[in-house]
Amino acid sequence: MTQETSLRVATSSEPKKVAGAIANIVRSGSPAIVTAVGAAAINQTVKSIAVARMYVGDDGIDLVTRVQFTRLELDGKEKTAITFAITSM
Repeated sequence: MTQETSLRVATSSEPKKVAGAIANIVRSGSPAIVTAVGAAAINQTVKSIAVARMYVGDDGIDLVTRVQFTRLELDGKEKTAITFAITSM
């Protein structure tokens, strides 16, 4: 059984660093669960997934991403987030 690892991406997150984290998680055989709130954070997440796909491609791995809406409580307020479940193919 694999254990999933969760990451939270912010507007200020660096896509290459997030991509490295995603690639390492997926290479270990676990799914990476990435959550983002807001358009800019979602944009950073999508760029990170694209870069991670290049990183793991050198190892003959491809990525599959499942996207869904999630509700989170942040600062006492309920927010809608996007969650990306990333696994190897």
